[in-house]
Amino acid sequence: MAARTSSLSSLAMALLVLSASLAAVDGHKDKKKSHANEDTGKGSGTQLGNNQALPPISSNVQLASYDSTPSLQVLGSVTNITGAHFTFHGFRDALSKAPTAPHNFTVIKASMAEFPALKEQSVSYALLSFPPGSVNPMHTHPRASELLLVVDGALSVGFVDAAGKVYTQDLAAGDMFVFPKGTVHWQYNKGSVPAKALSAFGSAAAGLVSVPATVFGTGIDDDVLAKSFKTDAATVQKLKAALTHHK
Repeated sequence: MAARTSSLSSLAMALLVLSASLAAVDGHKDKKKSHANEDTGKGSGTQLGNNQALPPISSNVQLASYDSTPSLQVLGSVTNITGAHFTFHGFRDALSKAPTAPHNFTVIKASMAEFPALKEQSVSYALLSFPPGSVNPMHTHPRASELLLVVDGALSVGFVDAAGKVYTQDLAAGDMFVFPKGTVHWQYNKGSVPAKALSAFGSAAAGLVSVPATVFGTGIDDDVLAKSFKTDAATVQKLKAALTHHK
């Protein structure tokens, strides 16, 4: 139990490092975008529990103020905001128990969609769980860099830059790896034990574009794909069928 407590303490420190690093990478750009969208976003609200709507945080809400009298102005009918609104419990069970071996790669997200308090905060997380031999397929995040921390086990990771150069690395527990914004990247557990990792993003809504699902799962014509990949339509159909079967 003492060892597990120490591990969680170390994890908490790592989370602080992840947040600070991602703020430096993407925070400045996201802040510019959020200010530009303030005037156009006043009419939409963020959904809370019991179908309540929290109006967008506007420029007069000083959530980042650390003076002796910080203020939080909540517009509209939602006036009972407490610390619970700024708390996310979604990782608790997964991190408080010993690593397990799910049948497939799984991800628990803590983005603005799951954690509305992240709106305009330029940060989000994801908890990744890899059984032996599983892969997080090739994908991109169009709105943020990703900083991955291996918590348990080991992972082989990589990305491809705009010039087509591939960068790969084998990571052990405690190692971090950054995937630059917009690059195609992946993570693979080629070992015999489960692995877990935390990913931090420099955006509350990093976005996800899966390469296999986008190419073979969106109805692109078989002939177009066959010519693009220099193969035949029958092979394309097999790939589409395999992808659909594993959804």
